[in-house]
Amino acid sequence: MTGVNVPTDGGDGSGDASGETAGGKNGEAGKKAGRGSVGKAGGPQARPGPSGPAGRAGRVGGWTRLVTARPRLSLLAALVLTVLAVLAGSGVADRLGSGGWEDPAAESTYATKALEREFPASQPNLLLLVDAGRSSVDDPGVAAEAERLTARLAAEKGVTGVGSYWRTGAPALRARDGHEALIAARITGDEKAMGKTLDRIAPSFRGTRGPVKVRVGGPVAVRHEMQTIIREDLTRAELIALPVTLVLLVMVFGSAIAALLPLGIGIVAILGTNAVLRGLTEFTDVSVFAMNLTTALGLGLAIDYALFIVRRFREELSADAEPLTAVGTTLRTAGRTVLFSALTVAVSLAAMLLFPQYFLRSFAYAGIAVVLLAAAAALVLLPAALVLLGHRVNSLDLRRLFRRGRQPRPAGTEGTAWARTATLVMRRAPFFALATTAVLVLLGLPFTGVRFGTADDRQLPSTAESHVVQQHIREGFPGSPGGGLEVLGEGRATLAQYAVYKERVAALPQVLRVDGPLVKGDSAYFTVLPRGEAVDDAAQHLVGELRSTDAPFSTKVTGTAAVLVDSKHAIARQLPWAAAFIAIVTLLLVFLLTGSVVIPIQAVVLNALSLTAMFGAVVWVFQDGHLSGLLGFTSPGSIETTLPVLMFCVAFGLSMDYGVFLLSRIKEEYDATGDHRGAVRHGLQRTGGLITAAAVILAVVMVAIGTSRVTNTKMLGLGIALAVLMDAMIVRSLLVPAVMRLTGRATWWAPAPLRRFHARFGLSEGDPAAAAAERSGDSGRAEDAGQAEEARRTGGDPRRDRAASRS
Repeated sequence: MTGVNVPTDGGDGSGDASGETAGGKNGEAGKKAGRGSVGKAGGPQARPGPSGPAGRAGRVGGWTRLVTARPRLSLLAALVLTVLAVLAGSGVADRLGSGGWEDPAAESTYATKALEREFPASQPNLLLLVDAGRSSVDDPGVAAEAERLTARLAAEKGVTGVGSYWRTGAPALRARDGHEALIAARITGDEKAMGKTLDRIAPSFRGTRGPVKVRVGGPVAVRHEMQTIIREDLTRAELIALPVTLVLLVMVFGSAIAALLPLGIGIVAILGTNAVLRGLTEFTDVSVFAMNLTTALGLGLAIDYALFIVRRFREELSADAEPLTAVGTTLRTAGRTVLFSALTVAVSLAAMLLFPQYFLRSFAYAGIAVVLLAAAAALVLLPAALVLLGHRVNSLDLRRLFRRGRQPRPAGTEGTAWARTATLVMRRAPFFALATTAVLVLLGLPFTGVRFGTADDRQLPSTAESHVVQQHIREGFPGSPGGGLEVLGEGRATLAQYAVYKERVAALPQVLRVDGPLVKGDSAYFTVLPRGEAVDDAAQHLVGELRSTDAPFSTKVTGTAAVLVDSKHAIARQLPWAAAFIAIVTLLLVFLLTGSVVIPIQAVVLNALSLTAMFGAVVWVFQDGHLSGLLGFTSPGSIETTLPVLMFCVAFGLSMDYGVFLLSRIKEEYDATGDHRGAVRHGLQRTGGLITAAAVILAVVMVAIGTSRVTNTKMLGLGIALAVLMDAMIVRSLLVPAVMRLTGRATWWAPAPLRRFHARFGLSEGDPAAAAAERSGDSGRAEDAGQAEEARRTGGDPRRDRAASRS
């Protein structure tokens, strides 16, 4: 990476080291730029800019030669691989699971599996809500029909542990008003087998049956209905996102040809990731929720990377570079930035592999695959397409209809509004740093009141059948049937010992009733019904009390509240390791990009700060229920335990994505001029509009995902959309320039050993002459010259700004 003399885009058409360019119309600009920096010996050095045909950057490196040697063959191979990916990934949604929130090594997981094996009736996952209308469930006609339904259900293949109010007389299975009662059963097998069984038997039970009306519910129905709705919503989101994204890309590029390139890269990444997920389902469980992330990141990141590369390619073409030369320069600058960006995003997503829940691990699988595929497509397929298109990348300029009668914008004046913004922010850096930090912290305050819960039927629309069943049970049945705690006892014990233990449990203050024990061999189980909700704070506290209650045999506690407690413990146990992994690897990658030890710390802290608004909004909206009517969801009063971890990893990665884009351009300019303040201004000028456009497009994709009828998916989509917009419009535009202005030239500090390490292994896109000038003590002159050059481009006053730029 070192020793690579990569030209940068100064926006002024500057040329090679002699201050001359081979492009005739840019020759004068090149002479002016030749006075833009000072070399080690004090002689004039050219300030690198878009490469001319004869410039030093005109050489084509090995990677460029590799990916552009046979561009048509490369694109044909990509088309064949995409078709194979479509075939390989077909039917992937049917193989994905809808659970994965539990810790597979937890006590509750062990107890659940043991009870399923020894006492199937203890773990009902299918509930038939029998509604007698105005009659009582004890009427003879109602009871007879209910008994027929119970017998039919018991005869179904794949169903076991069938019981009902009419057979057991259990008060918990009868509504308080006497008009509804339950038939409970367990569908056996894994998630896929249970879904198939439910699809087969549900139609023959659902609906009006004689004097009763039957609705199908229970955990298996909730998961299956959630899976179905997610698939339907994902299709709708894609139908919304793709055309809107194309329109936005046309607005950004003007050219319809240029706009189609990022969209094509995104589609390739999505289809490729579906094939990867399909392959993973052969070896491990993968959550259906991961498909939402595949679509969002596949489109969002592919568009980000393609925007960055196509934009730089068009800049090089505008400086009279030949297409092949322009591609070479683009890959050595924007291409390397894309590679670093993809690595930072992949690192954030890889942290979820440290958690035991397959719900989180699934997002890591999908996210890493889609990020790497998007980067690979942008760095392999896109250059081949650009070589073939050449200047035709600007074809079909749809914006020309709106520019009739207007004078074209002079070359080198793009982004002047962002340059003025950067100048204003740096002039009032303390105010902007404090004000934006205060606003972000204020927006994040609601998260201090977060309450963690578990995903249940309230994730579904209020009209969903399984949601209706569970709502009737919550409101009309005593003791939260189906939400109790089960205690598995293992080891030989007498009936007297079981009775003593039962009395101890019944004496606990939060226990409403204890049923059992049911004994089989050396195992027994008790059902403990808590007072209040199945997963409220009292129920979670009761889990701990049950686990600490003395018993003459080994006990294991499971149930909804126990699963939640174990999941929270698993996340709390792994969270410090995941955070440390993200922080350490991100610090290393940003150091390799910038050569500074200050900038990586700034990047991690400011990126984390940019997520506060997302977390505050998640609690205020989805936990506390504000805007629930407008957004169409039922608030469960809590946040599912794994969602904050997922949202942090995804949003942090995307924030680093934009941060790398900005920092790479600032570093490129700083290496060329040695002018800290001018480099910050130039970086924002060149990337501010690009980052904002990319953020808006990604936000559109996430909002489309957020139209889902499943609350967790809605929360994920809308929350990350907010985080992306806040990061691009507040943090990158205001906070980063302000903080970099406050740290001044100390921003680029690193101890000598690390400077040598970066010189050998780091990413270098700027002009080595400028860097050498800085190291030799002439950086002050280089900074002054660079300040003057930057002021000439942006209309600033070098005499007014010079003193401030050195601070």
